[in-house]
Amino acid sequence: MTANAIHNPPLLADLIIDGLNRYDDRPCLHLGETIASYREVREQTSRFVQVLQSKGLGPGSRVAIVSGNRPEVLYNLAAMQITGCCGTTLHPMGSLDDHAYVLGDAEVETLVYDASLFDQRAQELKALLPGLKNLLGFGPTEAGDDYTALAANYDPKPLVAPAVDPDDVGAIVYTGGTTGKPKGILQTYRSAAYMTMIQMLEWDWPEELRMMIATPLSHAAAAFFVPTLQKGGCIYVPAGFDPELIFTMIEEHKITATMLVPVMIYYLMDHPRAATADMSSMETIFYGASPMSPARLKEAIEKWGPIFYQFYGQSEAPMVLVNMKRADHDLNKPGRLSACGKPTPWITFALLDDKGEPVAAGEPGEICVRGPLVMKEYYKLPEQTAEAMTGGWMHTGDVGRFDEDGFLYIVDRTKDMIVTGGFNVFPREVEDIIAEHEAVAQVAVIGVPSEQWGEEVKAVVVLRPDAEASEELSASIIAAVKNAKGSVQAPKSIDYAAAIPVTAVGKPDKKVLRQQYWEGHERAV
Repeated sequence: MTANAIHNPPLLADLIIDGLNRYDDRPCLHLGETIASYREVREQTSRFVQVLQSKGLGPGSRVAIVSGNRPEVLYNLAAMQITGCCGTTLHPMGSLDDHAYVLGDAEVETLVYDASLFDQRAQELKALLPGLKNLLGFGPTEAGDDYTALAANYDPKPLVAPAVDPDDVGAIVYTGGTTGKPKGILQTYRSAAYMTMIQMLEWDWPEELRMMIATPLSHAAAAFFVPTLQKGGCIYVPAGFDPELIFTMIEEHKITATMLVPVMIYYLMDHPRAATADMSSMETIFYGASPMSPARLKEAIEKWGPIFYQFYGQSEAPMVLVNMKRADHDLNKPGRLSACGKPTPWITFALLDDKGEPVAAGEPGEICVRGPLVMKEYYKLPEQTAEAMTGGWMHTGDVGRFDEDGFLYIVDRTKDMIVTGGFNVFPREVEDIIAEHEAVAQVAVIGVPSEQWGEEVKAVVVLRPDAEASEELSASIIAAVKNAKGSVQAPKSIDYAAAIPVTAVGKPDKKVLRQQYWEGHERAV
């Protein structure tokens, strides 16, 4: 703790403790057979804190977690904040090599894992990584200690926030890198607390918050756990993402809010229950992580009403850079459904050209930001850090433009841009046209190798349940893009797939999608 602590803001640990202490018997968590009150979550968190401390863990200790959705994930999340540990989340679908790289790079000394799913993986990682001192499993485990059983040995104690500085590193989040190895993003305690403050100030939260989290708790819970506690709400977690189960939970528990990535919304919309499920309790569907098709967003609003709220950010400056409120989803202004909202006033925001100068009004430029939300650095990557922070701005790599009303439109990722025959093609613009086709449920547009053009445009399409792939369908999709955007933007070919690969947070994983087409080539854009 620094000498000028008098000016330090409350951090997530303070907000968690404050939230958990406000209530006793009020429901806090529904997950499977577990229905836990605020008192029970508070007491379990205390027990987990004591286990971590018994292992010698405290401020700065490096801890990673890999788990399915279970109550212990939340208890451990709160306990790690309250002990001051520095957390890293592993992708549950990641390979042994992926996990070993992240643990080694982040210098993790403690692995927390779901013993029912990852006991063997924990044993393999222990054999590979001498620096992995503690293995704590949720449940009986051969690899390490039973975290849950150890916690049962302790009596609950009052929760006390750790002595950490706002600029200390509270998490190391890994994101894809251009070299194929993920980059470790150092996020500070200040950043997480500032993100939560903006959420509480700006987001459209229901007065009675019954929040369903259908994404992996290990990835998404922190962003919604703390606001839910502060609102006196309850978190509901389905066993997995099954549209039938999701609709049933909404109906039975009168869910008022949830967070879904666009691909999840598409699956819900295309499910038979979408026509019959009672969605009347749902006040806000938060969505983000990737752009949503304007055509499908319009369809969703017509089906369920103006309940959608979009957020935009990235791991380097998470979640709250831009927000599009429910009222801004205006069907009378259909073009606006392509926007991601207006920048939050709590962050300094600019669109810059390749010389670092602001672009002219209405012109596209790279989205660049400043403020307490921004990461500290890329871990052990000084050159990449310097490049990302050139000119005193955090360069997001996203290209955006403003309309005359101040709404931001994400044109595309700079790295996803396709250069074909010397012309620049932004996949997002092509995807929006293709998504309007009545046969298309999902689409991803990528650049693939071309001897003639260097790259050519390819669309990978997931069809709606009642549609069938055909040459005629491909021709009509290509013609639609050609008519709307011109022949340069039109796909030269269309592949049909059962699903589009996604990342751990539900973004279309274009890196994986491109691999099959660029295999054997010297470069893969």
